Amino acid sequence: MKRVLRILVAGCVSSAAPIFGAGILTLQVNDVIQPIVAEYVVRGISQAETEGASAIIIRLSTPGGLDQSMREIIEKILVSKVPVISFVGPSGARAASAGFFILLSSDLAVMAPGTNTGAAHPVSITGGRFDDIMSKKIENDAAAYLRSIVAKRSRNPQVAEKGVVESKSFTEAEALSNNLIDGIAKDSDEIVSKFDGKEIARFSGEKTVLRLKGESLREYPMSLRQRVLTEVLNPNIALVLGLIGLLGLYIEFTSPGAVLPGVVGGVCLFLALVAFNLLPVNFLGIALLITAIVLFIIEAKVASYGVFAALGIASMILGSLILIDSPLPELRVRLATAFGVTLPFAAITIFLMRLVLLSHRSKSVTGTEGMLGEVGFSLSDISPEGKVQVHGEIWQAKSAQPVQAGERVKVTAIEGLTLTVTKI
Repeated sequence: MKRVLRILVAGCVSSAAPIFGAGILTLQVNDVIQPIVAEYVVRGISQAETEGASAIIIRLSTPGGLDQSMREIIEKILVSKVPVISFVGPSGARAASAGFFILLSSDLAVMAPGTNTGAAHPVSITGGRFDDIMSKKIENDAAAYLRSIVAKRSRNPQVAEKGVVESKSFTEAEALSNNLIDGIAKDSDEIVSKFDGKEIARFSGEKTVLRLKGESLREYPMSLRQRVLTEVLNPNIALVLGLIGLLGLYIEFTSPGAVLPGVVGGVCLFLALVAFNLLPVNFLGIALLITAIVLFIIEAKVASYGVFAALGIASMILGSLILIDSPLPELRVRLATAFGVTLPFAAITIFLMRLVLLSHRSKSVTGTEGMLGEVGFSLSDISPEGKVQVHGEIWQAKSAQPVQAGERVKVTAIEGLTLTVTKI
């Protein structure tokens, strides 16, 4: 009951100093470090500060991620009022690249048996190679950033720097022996029992003792919006949603009133645009995708025997593969996805465009336009007016030349309910 009251007081009086002892908040980072993950971690730490939690445990299992998102997380960890424990686990997990920086920036760094960390050499977001001067500048910047953090945490800056300069990776045992982490534990419960009472130095230099025993472990889950956006930020899903959105809107525009294709297309396109706004997009990839769509339209209009379609397919596949600027496979469109979405999209687009073009080229068979050019026969002499039968209907007709009853006539114009005909 006392713990509940402390949480209520901490939540209501946000300006008051945090009351420690309100449990341990646990966060799960099992994805690429990207803007939504950064938002989740930052909000989780803020929530722990508001509640006055005893500590925060961030469980890391990540291949790395975006530099800006990584720095947002680290900045929040360094100023956190609540001690932050980064835990690479469970066994078999890794904290590579950006995860290595986050692990070493925490107040307490722990790894599970059978895990690894490191491999933090900066790479081009396009996956290519930097020139020598630029590569050295970026490498030195990343190494200095890591040294500035590690030195304040009383860890080994020389060995940590090898993770950046030499892309060196470390097992949990190697990391511990080289003073990169503070210990090894199989799970959060073992962290609580093993490090309770341990004195740690905060980034500000202040000394504090971890009080973990007896505190409940409470998971801080992602919100529904964050879970949805995390899935959407998968470039493969974002690409599929974007193409479905374009097709849905195209069907709605060419067949007004269908409603469902327009609604589905609008939602899918909106989600795709949100994802591409957060991801590092290569504008050359976007240009190639637009070029592919134009080529598909040309193929529908021109009898090229598949030449424009083949060029469009090649353009869309290449554009899909380079659409996202990232060296991480998890942040790139897979080749199987590029083929899987391109071929159906090309076939559907060309098919629908040809249907539209045929509908515009075909002569109307209903209404006033449908009567023009039709053939019938006169029921009476037309001089200059009389009766004709067209489509089984009897019409008043007029003609510039005399027409005798029974002769075949062709409709050349219509004015109200009177046809203008000419003798065949």
